[in-house]
Amino acid sequence: MNLKKLFFILLAILVIASAYFGYSLFFTGDNSDNAANLPEETPAENNIVDLQILCVGDIMYHQPQLNSANNGDGTYSFDEEYKYIKPYIENADLAICNLETTFGGEPYTGYPTFSTPDNLAATLKTVGFDVAATANNHVNDRGLAGIDRTLSVLTAENFAVTGSRSGEGMPRWTEYTIKEVRVGVLAYTYQTPSAPGSISINGNYISNEVAARLNTFGYEDVDAETAKIQQQVLDMKNAGIDVVVLYMHWGEEYQIAANPYQRYFAEKLAANPDIDVIFGSHPHTLQEMEAYNERVPVYFSLGNFISNQRTETLNNRYTETGAIGRVVLEYDLEKKSTLGISADAVPTWVEKYSKDGKNRYYIIPLDENLESNPELATSGHLQRAQNARNDAAERLGRLQLTVNQFIEEDAEQSE
Repeated sequence: MNLKKLFFILLAILVIASAYFGYSLFFTGDNSDNAANLPEETPAENNIVDLQILCVGDIMYHQPQLNSANNGDGTYSFDEEYKYIKPYIENADLAICNLETTFGGEPYTGYPTFSTPDNLAATLKTVGFDVAATANNHVNDRGLAGIDRTLSVLTAENFAVTGSRSGEGMPRWTEYTIKEVRVGVLAYTYQTPSAPGSISINGNYISNEVAARLNTFGYEDVDAETAKIQQQVLDMKNAGIDVVVLYMHWGEEYQIAANPYQRYFAEKLAANPDIDVIFGSHPHTLQEMEAYNERVPVYFSLGNFISNQRTETLNNRYTETGAIGRVVLEYDLEKKSTLGISADAVPTWVEKYSKDGKNRYYIIPLDENLESNPELATSGHLQRAQNARNDAAERLGRLQLTVNQFIEEDAEQSE
């Protein structure tokens, strides 16, 4: 057995062995062609910053969840559902969520046309989210008025928003400055098949006015569509963005592995040296995370962060499991370049049980505190959560072993 093969085997064992606490791959990279020839010198410490960026998958509110959050007096409460996951989110430098609902106003409805009470936005902000991605197949559930109202509610809570915009002249991306680093986030969602010259979302044709306000891509000509996204990335860099985070709403629903279209898009996009990380969702299931081109972490699907999709409703346990995708970038402020990236994930599970005559929902991190979680003790669902953790280990442990250097995780990152 040669040394290279032995290295890959040991790396795979190490990743799977970390199943109880997170799933990690670490790699370094200077985007220049001459990285290997750089002199061995340590830049001034005050020029180097670490950026921890998180992203979660689908935040959906079906009718049973709305009924659960209804206080009976016309108000709704969502804070309790996020209390176990909040420490992870609020400790990040930048936290991104996929808002797969609208703030379209009353009547509040779940599937198939989502509209959730406005104070969910306040809850998500309190939890620690900074950026809301609205590029998904439910963005147009309440039409153009719903798109505008959702943007208004989010911006009133000081969210940065990407995926939809308030006018044609506005940028398609959003940006957030962290530790003097300008981080740009760009979100896109897939189109459904339509007649030539037309665009449809979720099987419904949209007007040219709506189409101009949304970031969408088609599957008919992947090369042309990736070129369109690449142009946006170039525009971001020309506008002074330092780090580019791409969010893609793609793939097939309920599939536990990425399809060829996802992989082709990932390959084409990760070849762009200006893209630092790619997060994905839409399948409502957790899919693998891999390293492309020895430097770009790709999370094909982060699954459901919260929803009513589960064994009892779909006979599909995989829809109960999601993950917090987490990257830490080491960035040189003086050279304006990324020195290294570590990538991992914290798996999560949606708990649902009846208490005091109402269904209760909680997002449970599948971490070292799982066995002592009080909700699982009350519901008797500990075994289900443990099974979800095992499922997550299988999904997230399926790595494409193209990492060029394995580096130790900084002690502060592991806390």
